[in-house]
Formats: sequence, C-alpha cells, structure tokens
Amino acid sequence: MHAQGPRDLTVVSWGGAYQDAQRDVYFRPWMTARGARMLEENWDGGIDVLRARMRAGGTNWDLVQVEGDHLLIGCREELFEPMDWDAIGGRDAYLPEAVHPCGVGAVQYAFILAWDRARQTAAPSGWADIFDLARFPGRRALRRGPKTTLEIALMADGVPVAQVYDLLATPRGQDRAFRKLDSIRAEIAWWDRGSQPPLWLANGEVALACAYNGRISAANLRDGRDFGIVWRQNLAGLGSWVIMRGSPNKERALDLLRFAGQADVQARLPRLIPYGVTAAGAHALLPAPLLAQLPTAPAHVAAALRLDEQFWLRHLDPLSRRFTAWLRG
Repeated sequence: MHAQGPRDLTVVSWGGAYQDAQRDVYFRPWMTARGARMLEENWDGGIDVLRARMRAGGTNWDLVQVEGDHLLIGCREELFEPMDWDAIGGRDAYLPEAVHPCGVGAVQYAFILAWDRARQTAAPSGWADIFDLARFPGRRALRRGPKTTLEIALMADGVPVAQVYDLLATPRGQDRAFRKLDSIRAEIAWWDRGSQPPLWLANGEVALACAYNGRISAANLRDGRDFGIVWRQNLAGLGSWVIMRGSPNKERALDLLRFAGQADVQARLPRLIPYGVTAAGAHALLPAPLLAQLPTAPAHVAAALRLDEQFWLRHLDPLSRRFTAWLRG
C-alpha cells in the first residue's frame, strides 16, 4: 500500500476508446496491485493548455500524455519533471525513440484517411481525395490546428513525402498549404477530439476524415462499423507520458509508469486498440495478424510521413497563430 499524498494521483490522457483501453490494461490493474487510488481526466491537447495551468501557479494534473512537439516544447520551458529512468525500469527497457529527458514514450499512432464503406461506393486512395469534391462530395473532417493539416494539404497538392517539411519551413510552402485548404474551406468539419471522426462518419456528417487509426479500428471492432483505412501517406507519431513540474504525486506517477512499462503489460494494449507500444520486447508478444494492423507494421512505416517534432518545436507557435487567423477568415 502506498501512502496517500495530499490528493489522489491524477492521470490525463486522450479519452474515448483509447483511454478505455488504457484503463483496462494499465490503470485498474495498477490500482488493484498497489491498493492505490487514482483519478482520470482527458484533454484535447495543446501546449497553451499546459502553459496556462503552470502560469496559474500549478496544476492538479500529475501524469499527462502529450504529443511529441508538446514534449519538446514543455521540456524546454520546464513544464515537466525530468524523467527518473531508474525508477521506471531503465532506458534499455524501452525502444530508443521512447526515451527522452522529460518523458517516456507511451504509444505509437498514425493519422490516416478513413471513410465509411457502407456510405461511400468509391474508395479513396490518398489525401488528394480529401480535396476532390466532385468524386467525393460531402464534408470532410480535418483536425483543428496546423499540425497534420498543413502536411496533408501539401501532400494532397503533390509534394513528395520526403520534401514536405523542407517546403513547409518556407513562406512559399506555407502559402501553398493554406491555398490548398482554401479550395475546400466551406466543406471542412474541424475536429478537436479523436472520438469525433468515427462518430461523424457513422452518422454521415462527413464523407472522408483524417482520424487516428486506432479510433477507426475500434469503431469497426466494437460498434460493427465498416470503415476503410488508407495507410498511404499516413502521419506517424509518438505520444509520451510526462510528469507535470511540482507534482506532489511524482513517486506514484513513476510507479504507475514502471508498471505500465512492462512488456507483458504493454502487449495487452494493441489487442484492445491497434496502436504500437514502446516497451522493448512488447511487439514480439503479439500475433502476426495483429502486428500487421499496427502503425509500426513495416508496410505502414514505409508509407508514412513521420511527424517532425523538431520542425513543430520551431514553428508551432507562429503557424498556430496563422492558422487561427485563417480560420477566422
């Protein structure tokens, strides 16, 4: 039994089917094993959310899952505790890409193009189809924000995957991406939560959607949907756990991370929602048919644009300002 701190450990993740899977694989088993309590919250991301909480004199969030650029920015701005690698099993217990001074990788995911086979007779083949209103009439769901959206716009406009970030770093490339978005501006439904694209596809609100691969697969598995996934030009990312600076529950957060970092524990997550995991040896415990569904499958990796977190470390704030101004029109 762990002694209780001034309040319960509060863990913040991305909600929906993903957090449901985390609860079954990590949170409840840890509470049972430790005789401990914890609280859950979910959020939609955004470095400004974390900045505002810390500016207000602290936060009741302890352990938070963040995207790669938020990990880099928050570490630079000292929003997070340095990661105590000895306390969570050591660096060698994780894949190299999961190791960072301020966080530990939790999940490997992809943004993919999705559609509902029950409603759509023609099958899309890539991001260019998002912009083809004649062949694919109806609204299309894109993630609200510059990250992923600008990459998609450039790939849809014919920019090769290997050239996307070099071009997007220039005013010419940024102008080109926003011009491409202008061409379908009236038909875009902007989503903030990962649970929205599968819901909108199911009820016919959108014809095509950029979505997390796991949310689409979970809808097929749990809700009997017949959603298709286009892996070509998928945007691959890594989500990480961080401990908020000054957390009074740091030791319990580290204990949860150590528990969740075991390969045999992590290997249970892809069975509930098909995301890649980060513990060394975890993927070796999975059957081949399941491995083929993950973003980490070799064919999917070969087709991917890896989200460039160093690019977004440099450009997130100015491009976020421009994107917000563009939305307001």
